[in-house]
Formats: sequence, C-alpha cells, structure tokens
Amino acid sequence: MHEATEMINLATTWVGWVSLAVFVIGYYFIATEESYEINKAKPALFTGTFMFMLIGVYYALNGLDPEPMHNELEHLILEIAEIFFFLLVAMTYIETLIERGVFDLMKFKLVSKGYSYKKLFWLTGLLAFFISPVADNLTTALILSTVLFTIDKKKTDFLVPGAINIVVAANAGGAWSPFGDITTLMAWTAGKGEFVDFLFLFPASILGWMLTAFLLSMFVPKGEPHFDASTEKKPVLKDGGMGVVYLGVGTIAIAVLGHQFFHFPAMWGMMFGLALLKLYSIKLEKTGRQHFDIYVNMQKVENDTLLFFFGILAAVGALHFLGWLEYIHHLYDLVGATAANIGVGFISAIVDNVPVMSAILKSSPSMGVDEWMLVTLTAGIGGSLISFGSAAGVGVMGRLRGIYTFGSHLKYAWTILAGYALSMIIWYVQFEILGLY
Repeated sequence: MHEATEMINLATTWVGWVSLAVFVIGYYFIATEESYEINKAKPALFTGTFMFMLIGVYYALNGLDPEPMHNELEHLILEIAEIFFFLLVAMTYIETLIERGVFDLMKFKLVSKGYSYKKLFWLTGLLAFFISPVADNLTTALILSTVLFTIDKKKTDFLVPGAINIVVAANAGGAWSPFGDITTLMAWTAGKGEFVDFLFLFPASILGWMLTAFLLSMFVPKGEPHFDASTEKKPVLKDGGMGVVYLGVGTIAIAVLGHQFFHFPAMWGMMFGLALLKLYSIKLEKTGRQHFDIYVNMQKVENDTLLFFFGILAAVGALHFLGWLEYIHHLYDLVGATAANIGVGFISAIVDNVPVMSAILKSSPSMGVDEWMLVTLTAGIGGSLISFGSAAGVGVMGRLRGIYTFGSHLKYAWTILAGYALSMIIWYVQFEILGLY
C-alpha cells in the first residue's frame, strides 16, 4: 500500500501546492480562533476533508488509478477511528465522574486543606507527570485539567499557567514510558529500543518539565482559593461514584495491557471499558440505587475536540499522501541526526507528532539507540510548544474552552522552550558524553 503511494510524489504539482495553501490558511484560522470567534474544529474539519477532495479531482482529471488514494484513506480512517473512539470513551468517563460528584469532592479536599494556588499548581503538575507514563498523556491531561477547573473556574491567572503545566508534565511524563505516548509506542513496537531504553529518558523528561514549571510558577498568583467552612459543605458522592473511578482505572489498564500482550488497538480496551460502564449503570438501576444514564453523559462530551482531531489528522494525512512529509527525511541528510531530531520537536508542535514519527520510522535513517531515544523524546515533548501540538493540549483546550487557548499558551511558550532546551542538554550529557544508557 505505502509503496504504491510513495511512487507518485504530488507535492510539486498544482494539487500539491493548492493543498499546502489550504492547509496553511486552515491552520491560520485554527490558531486565531479567538480573533475570529470560529471554533477550531470548523476550519480543521473543512481543511482535512477538502484537501482529499482536491486530490480526488486531480486523480480523476489525470485518469490515475484511484486505488492508492483509497488505500491511504482506509489507513487514515483506521488511524482516526483509534484516536476518535479512545477519546470518546475517556471523555465519557470524565463526564460521568463529574456527574457523580467525584471532582467536586476532590476539589473540596484540595481546597479545604488550605493549599495555596502555587501548591495546587505543583501538585497537579506532579500528578500529571507520574500518571501519564502508566495511563497516557491525553487521558491524564483531561482528568487533571478538570480538577483544575473545579478548583477555580474564573481565575485565569491561575488556570492558564496551571493548564500549561499539566500539558507539559503529561507530555514529558509520557515520553519516558513505551506506552505513555503514541509516538513512544510506535518507536517501541518498531524495535528502535528495548523497554528499559525508554526509562533512561527520565532525567531529561523530569528536569526539563521542572524548569518550565518553576518559570511558570512565578506567574501563579499568591493566596488560596476561596473556602468558607461555615458555608461550604462537603460534597456527597452519588451512588457508584467510586465504582466509576475504579472502572476508569481498570479501563486504562485493560487498554494498555491489551495492546501490550494481545496487540489490540488501545481503543478496543477502552470500548470494552465503556461496555463495563454501561453494565455498571444497569446494576445500579436494578438494585434501586441512584443510577446514571451513560448516553446523557455522552451528550456533554466536547464534540468539537473530536472533530478537530478528525480534521487535523485528515489534513496531515493528505500532506503525507501528497509527499510533503517526505521532506522531513532530508533534514537528516542536511544537518545530521542530532540536529534533525531536535528539529523534529519543533515540527511536531506544528504538524501532529504521529505522522511525523511515522514518516521518520518509514524512512528509517541509520541511527543508534541514543538517537532513536532522542527523537522519541523530542516528538513527545515538542508538541507542548504550541497549544494544539499534542493530543494533551487539544484535550485541555476543549476542557478549558475560552481560557486555555492558542494565544494564552503562546504568551508562556518561552518557558516551555527553556525546558525543551534543558532536556536536550541533559540528553546530550547523559547519552553522548557519559554514555549512561
């Protein structure tokens, strides 16, 4: 399939240039959604679908065999479906946890302890960093940004740095685990490193995040969230609240273990977890307890986030099919593996890191384990540089709509760049100078 598509490079044809222009214009409207008040899902969905329609017109006008395009679309639909359904289940669980009052109780426990905004900032960041290697960066970011939002819904000078901190921590935490991020999973399953090789990325991951967090913490306001013990009563969990928590943890475990040992797509385990959640709601109903309607909770899912993923992955898939992503490989010939791998981090912030890593794995430049670990690290944490450069960032943008945006993220992007640079330095000292891997 891929051999057939790679034989025809359409990048320099009229459809290649027009498609690239459509992508750039669409990207502009995604990035400036605040100015035009256009939800990012709309330009993303239009861009992704329209680009392939242009390709279809080109194939028809030139009498080309459409089979390669059909194969590419089938592969793309599969890739999108895996992410789409994974997200759908994760968001449904989160909405159910909100409905059961789990996050209200968590907020009460955090705020009632008198923690300051700065302590809450560090606590949510640490949790994000250490949960994402076990779960995944997207689910982790969604859960903790929800906690952040329940703490204080209006204080943007706390919410914005806190949201950025969670995104950076979740991406950094996922980078040193073979299943903490889709890019690390791709590199691991492709045999570019053993399980333990990824663990050696821990120092670069945690110290880079900590520098960013330290710089961001300077912008976190002093004081504590408002809490009046005389008026604020401890929220009571609805029936089955903790059961949903355990099912959620079990669902993530099933998704990870199912992928690891049975080679199921991660979304398959998630969908099984959705079935368990439905059965659990039926059990609550049959036993006369306060049950929940899974479909009502599903209605509250941010559909714009799901459609944004559909659109952006379709657009990037079109760029791949046209041959534009093949130019990434030329980086290695021009500047060498280390500089190219560092550059991949910046590319993955603009273009989704999944097809970027896929293009690198397909071209398979000759590199040692040290360089493969570097590109895994940069592809994983580079997406933090832009708000929608990673799945975690897109998820949090949907959760904190109108608060955590492209513009608000860009204001603090220099703190993320500083952490990224430190991670690169630590990798170089550890891997290239000391040889500790």
